[in-house]
Amino acid sequence: MNKMSDASHILNAALELAQAQDNWYDLSLVELADRCNTSIPEIHSHFADTNAIADAWFAQALEAMLFPGPDNIDHLPAIIRLEHIIWRWFEALAPYHSVTAQMLKSKLHPPHIHHWAPMVFDLSRLVQLWRDMAGLRAGGRRRQAEEIILTGIFLITLSAWCRDNSPQQSDAHSRLLNLLARAEKLGQF
Repeated sequence: MNKMSDASHILNAALELAQAQDNWYDLSLVELADRCNTSIPEIHSHFADTNAIADAWFAQALEAMLFPGPDNIDHLPAIIRLEHIIWRWFEALAPYHSVTAQMLKSKLHPPHIHHWAPMVFDLSRLVQLWRDMAGLRAGGRRRQAEEIILTGIFLITLSAWCRDNSPQQSDAHSRLLNLLARAEKLGQF
């Protein structure tokens, strides 16, 4: 196997193991190495720790979000483009919904403050991508307002999504739709 397929194999095995144990926080690299029929040094050559594995999972969701949407999406209103783009990120994470929520909780664990700053930068990049992909081109204060509102919409939706046990996290999706509609009604997009 090449290095990429090894990393992909390790990521998938970590997700499956955490899901089977319903516990990301205590994921054992020893158990993961056994499951992958490899060694901890080999895992470490791909991922420094379980946080790096989680980052790889979120990177996959980002790639899914960036995948071109329907051909006519550029002709749709910005609010519909935003919903489509943002929800695609959540859909990519849905197969391991519970594990993903546990990853986020682990990153926010008070002793893990070293994870907080990278999360802020990642969130900022996500918001910028959403704006660009949705065709929002405002500058100045309007751009700042859009960024703040999109960040708030995302954080509220993410919180709802993490707790949502409805089929396909439909409650969180409804929450996203409602928040976007309210922002549009206030003339934000």
